[in-house]
Amino acid sequence: MSMRQDGTEWSEVTTSAELLAPLTSGVEICYQTFGDPDDEPLLLVMGLGGPMTWWPEDLCRSLAASGFHVIRYDNRDTGRSTRMSGRVTTRHLVRAFAGGRSRVRAPYSIGDLAGDAFGLLDHLGLPAAHVAGISMGGMIAQTMALEAPERVRSLGSIMSSTGRRAVGWQSPTLIPTLLAPRGPDREAYIRRSLMVWRIIGSPGFPSDEQELRERAGDTYDRGIDEAGVLRQMMAVLTQPDRTAALGRLTVPTLVMHGLADKMVHVSGGRATAAAVPGARVVYVDGWGHDLPEPLFATLTREIRRNADRAS
Repeated sequence: MSMRQDGTEWSEVTTSAELLAPLTSGVEICYQTFGDPDDEPLLLVMGLGGPMTWWPEDLCRSLAASGFHVIRYDNRDTGRSTRMSGRVTTRHLVRAFAGGRSRVRAPYSIGDLAGDAFGLLDHLGLPAAHVAGISMGGMIAQTMALEAPERVRSLGSIMSSTGRRAVGWQSPTLIPTLLAPRGPDREAYIRRSLMVWRIIGSPGFPSDEQELRERAGDTYDRGIDEAGVLRQMMAVLTQPDRTAALGRLTVPTLVMHGLADKMVHVSGGRATAAAVPGARVVYVDGWGHDLPEPLFATLTREIRRNADRAS
């Protein structure tokens, strides 16, 4: 059992209710905190289409027990945060994927999503925080560190990439499943979610099907927006290549990636690690594109260790 230095078990960590943060941009961001507000703030940024609950509560408690005041939140167009406007079709995505990002207008950018994260920190009165992001969340976290390095105490880029097209690609077997309609009701959404997680989950750390069903049902109940997922996909496809800019980063950086990741190939993590001077790198055999419970201790230890480099 992970414990704080004062002997408090992570299962005893205080959890706030879900709250709404109105940002100056007009976006409202739903968020939740874990742990002592006097501890070091750690902002957790989720990936494409994922609500904050995809950061498992027990992982958040484990991180809080290691000395962080943990903040997880719903990106715009997910969960209980603001739904945006702007129609994105499969044709738009294909054109952007084929290299026409300059000819395709995205409803918003990765930079805008980073702006939401800064806006949440402003709402919480935090001039800076440790930031860790998964997948698209890693792209947002990288962008935060590049745009305002004084506000990012340490950076965790987890199962993510640099924005360079030649790295971090998706397995071709995923594309039809990702673009297929999720169905008209809750049960259809759950069935399709199970199909996705069976493909991208960790072969070395298999998840219990009942837990996957419960997570999918919770995700559906929090609010699903297919159009919002497409808008987020467009932000990912039109993001800039950050490779050169990452070479100027000086914040302590952790890169973690699974060697069995089919959603973002490990080449994305390797490219990020190669780009950031002094990056700490952790690759895990058998880890896919999820957050299996057997890796909670590893994730907690590595994020804590990287944060300690900031001091």
